[in-house]
Amino acid sequence: MKPIDENTVVLGIETSCDETAAAIVLGGSDIASSVVSSQIELHAAFGGVVPEVASRAHLDLLNPVVARAIVEAGVEESRIDAVACTVGPGLIGALLVGVSAAKALAYAWGVPFVAVNHLEAHLYAALLDDPSIEFPIVVLLVSGGHTMLVEMRAPGEYRLLGQTIDDAAGEAFDKVARFLGLGYPGGPAIETTARDGDPSAIRFPRAMRDAGLDFSFSGLKTSVMNYVRKHPDVATADVAASFQDAVVDVLVDKARRAAAEIDAKGIALGGGVAANGVLRAAMSAAAAADERRAYLPSREMCTDNAAMIAAAGWHRLRLDGPSPLDTGAIPNLRLVIPT
Repeated sequence: MKPIDENTVVLGIETSCDETAAAIVLGGSDIASSVVSSQIELHAAFGGVVPEVASRAHLDLLNPVVARAIVEAGVEESRIDAVACTVGPGLIGALLVGVSAAKALAYAWGVPFVAVNHLEAHLYAALLDDPSIEFPIVVLLVSGGHTMLVEMRAPGEYRLLGQTIDDAAGEAFDKVARFLGLGYPGGPAIETTARDGDPSAIRFPRAMRDAGLDFSFSGLKTSVMNYVRKHPDVATADVAASFQDAVVDVLVDKARRAAAEIDAKGIALGGGVAANGVLRAAMSAAAAADERRAYLPSREMCTDNAAMIAAAGWHRLRLDGPSPLDTGAIPNLRLVIPT
């Protein structure tokens, strides 16, 4: 196997949910191309992701997306040194499409295959936009399926500090948006509606705000529903703004406390909810007040993409070597903390 260095070219593939993505990344941080084909319109009519629909769409889209990523990067297939792919967590049918394709390409090209944990990949999103990040940092990984705080001491060296005990923040956004009739996906719908509302109109609860570094958003979701049922004439914009404020308040507060506990140099965001403008502004202000850096990945790097998969794959290849070709998809894969 070739040495893993700044010239190593990794093709990343991502099909864990409803985004079909491929990217070419050099040296773990230099993005040569990043192509994402979204399925939002396919699933919008159902109010959420339909696994069978997602899997079939990946089958149709993956080959063209990979081809486009290679063309846009301006590299020959012979220049690709490894193929990295999400193996979990995610929808089993969707994962299998990407894993099968990635292993086939790696075998055909005679290059290493690298299995990537989707959650670990989100930790690298901020590094793709700012490779000069000073460690240690706290990463707030907040998405539709996960909400967690991770101490990152260096690439591949991290520790779980806290996580949700029930609904993830993104899941709460989706459920509240659906209840309010705002459509799918819930995060952008809530944020757009909230712009015309008053975030102080309703004081929704901040569950577990002062209790450790774990999160809970199920009670907040229920509180929103109960309030609207009791006050049917309330302005939807005020509900959306107040709900969003409650979520952001807890996320920022716990991230600040986590950073203080480990004396972090900065706080980074990752995951789809990290694209929320209110969260980004609040985190930037809080980090500045605490004399820490705020590392905010571009919105393109917040949502599911293959550039972060390729980056994580480069680091995994450097640290652990290739993954076996009999590696399977693991829909319930957890973020395993290295010892």
